[in-house]
Amino acid sequence: MSRRAAVGSRTAGALRGAAGMLILVALLEALVRSGLVDGEYFPAPSAVLGAAAGLLADPAFLGHLGATLSAALLGLALATAIGVPLGLVLGSFRGAQAAARGIIELLRPIPSVALIPLAILVLGSGLEMSVALIVYAAIWPILFNTMTAVRGADPVAADTARSFGKGRITILGAVVLPQAAPLVLTGIRVSAGIALILAITAEFIGGGQQGLGAWLLQTRIGQTRMDLMFAGIVFAGLLGLVLDAALRALERALLPWRERPAHRGGAA
Repeated sequence: MSRRAAVGSRTAGALRGAAGMLILVALLEALVRSGLVDGEYFPAPSAVLGAAAGLLADPAFLGHLGATLSAALLGLALATAIGVPLGLVLGSFRGAQAAARGIIELLRPIPSVALIPLAILVLGSGLEMSVALIVYAAIWPILFNTMTAVRGADPVAADTARSFGKGRITILGAVVLPQAAPLVLTGIRVSAGIALILAITAEFIGGGQQGLGAWLLQTRIGQTRMDLMFAGIVFAGLLGLVLDAALRALERALLPWRERPAHRGGAA
């Protein structure tokens, strides 16, 4: 697939997604204006968009938005820095994987939200608490995707590098990791959504003063403007879209060959 064709395909996909969103917004607008949906509790999209436009001019709200994004990015970066090397080791050495299996299976099912009270007691209700919970929740997709990718790497390439005298660390970094990169990046994209969810949840439940979750809580307590509440929810979704789009762009830049389909030979 040529570069122009790939760009055209992505543009067409984005246009179809935008069309679907416009249809949904128009349908919701019609339901509210017809009275079938109570506008007091579910405001019309036009009212929500008007409130969202006003929030864009509010420096305090933008500060909350930036705090949530910063916490999510920091937690995601730490989860990646821990999960990828750990996944490389556990995926490459069966003894290490066997030793860690019990600990992993004990910790993995524990919901991150259930740890919020403990995290508040130990770390307070600030950025440290949010980042710690994000790392705990976001590390699992990265860790397991990395382990799976390493186990599925081509052993011939590793054996070839080994025959040239390359050590295990060099083989992991120069041979195994490039093969594992697509699945690793997929895990990071999954974890990015988890990081954003945990950032907002920790801010909302933790009782902090900064972040989109804290703003939603303060707005709900201080006033009953549902259009503002829904506008905040819209911005949470937009943060997720922007984060995913950025990671997709990074993936295309690092792995341009993924957009090129394998050549299919035809019968002569």
